[in-house]
Amino acid sequence: MTEYAAAVLSGVGDKMKLGILGGTFDPIHNGHILIAETVLSRLDLAEVLLIPAGNPRFKNGGAVTDACHRLKMVELAAAGKPLFRVSAMEVERRGITYTVDTLRELKDKLGAQSELFFVMGWGSLAEFPLWHKPSEIISLSKLVVVPRQGLPKPDLAELDRKIPGLAKQTIMLDEPLVELSSSDIRGRIKNGADIQGLVPDSVAAYIAENRLYQ
Repeated sequence: MTEYAAAVLSGVGDKMKLGILGGTFDPIHNGHILIAETVLSRLDLAEVLLIPAGNPRFKNGGAVTDACHRLKMVELAAAGKPLFRVSAMEVERRGITYTVDTLRELKDKLGAQSELFFVMGWGSLAEFPLWHKPSEIISLSKLVVVPRQGLPKPDLAELDRKIPGLAKQTIMLDEPLVELSSSDIRGRIKNGADIQGLVPDSVAAYIAENRLYQ
């Protein structure tokens, strides 16, 4: 049993509504924090679990910062937020990271009575038919979809035809509209621009101390 699952099971009653926000988090930024806080409030969740990806399936062609740094930045961003938890389960898992494996593990350890809400953006939902075992993902969790600046809203009816049952398991939110991206922040750092206000102060300090993205 993971450390996270053990802690949850020791302090939660018969049913738990858990939000799951995964990502490369390279680096985590204030947009991610806003998304987590919005989902917590809108869906009345018990907690949001932040899960940095270990070996992202769709980013094998590009350089990704070492998982130890990305995990530490997520931990710093979540510090002082009692309804945020951080899990290293995907970082510790060997090989390619698949969302369905993470959901299986959480469901198994937290119990069938738990409700999992997997958070993603418009772009991820549009590509969802390409994910590993998407039908099983929606059998294990509800999808919570948030808008993304510059991307069109996915056609939920068309996606439901490709993955029957998807629409019923999807919650489309109209906020927050996040304009930040990790790639933009990396570019600003590389060019020597200020990132104050774009990432938590503790994350900015960690990036500077470890000379990341330079």
